[in-house]
Amino acid sequence: MKTALSYIVLCIISFLSVFPLYYMLCGATNPSIDVIRGKLVPGSYLLENFKTLIEFQDLGRALFNSFRNSLLITLFTLLICSIAGYGFEVYHDKGKDILMSILLLAMMLPFVALMIPLFKMFSAWGMVNTWMALMLPSISTPFMIMLFRQAARSFPPDIIDAARLEGLSEMGIFFRMYIPTMKSTYGAAMTVTFMNAWNNYLWPKIILQKNESITMPMLVANLKSGYSVDYGMLMLGVLICTLPTAIIFLCLQKSFANGITGAVK
Repeated sequence: MKTALSYIVLCIISFLSVFPLYYMLCGATNPSIDVIRGKLVPGSYLLENFKTLIEFQDLGRALFNSFRNSLLITLFTLLICSIAGYGFEVYHDKGKDILMSILLLAMMLPFVALMIPLFKMFSAWGMVNTWMALMLPSISTPFMIMLFRQAARSFPPDIIDAARLEGLSEMGIFFRMYIPTMKSTYGAAMTVTFMNAWNNYLWPKIILQKNESITMPMLVANLKSGYSVDYGMLMLGVLICTLPTAIIFLCLQKSFANGITGAVK
């Protein structure tokens, strides 16, 4: 009875978790009127919704901008935060502990509290509508630095000492010894960073003020504007926007779990 009850509870939880995705899929394949009526069976209106979507929105540019921004932010975030976390732990002293405490306190500040000062600063520097203004607030975050610092604590110091005795430089130790050992941590960090960069709406909307800089979250927001909303087209836009992050997570879910728990192989 205990096992049966556990399976029943797990099935209910799984259904509640998967149902929004199923409803989104059904909505993407049905006309707007059927979505409003709450039709829960996939239809045959997917192609018409896609034609309407590419007719009213620049889907290709939005996908290109989102992939470009997310990949660049992910690449620079992994490089900068991993070096910072490694330095905080390997070259440890009391001053770095104080600085790390200040960084952790910064995690308590919501982004909306920093948004106006950041915009005024980048505007004074003439960096509005630039990639640098988009990436700089995102490529170094306290959470990622803390994640890589915790991972560096499990990195055996004997390996560092042996590498130094063999004449390997400090950057050589980092790139040739540390990075290959921390694959799971990099997988977890890449998953979180890519998802945050892909789903980021507020800061790109503020700092990128040209229509050519549209991203997928902006495109989905545009689908909800106007006097009437085509819910079939909206559901298809949300589905397209969701697929890349879902694929990334499914491909890296094992590394994500190992990296979050601090496993090192």
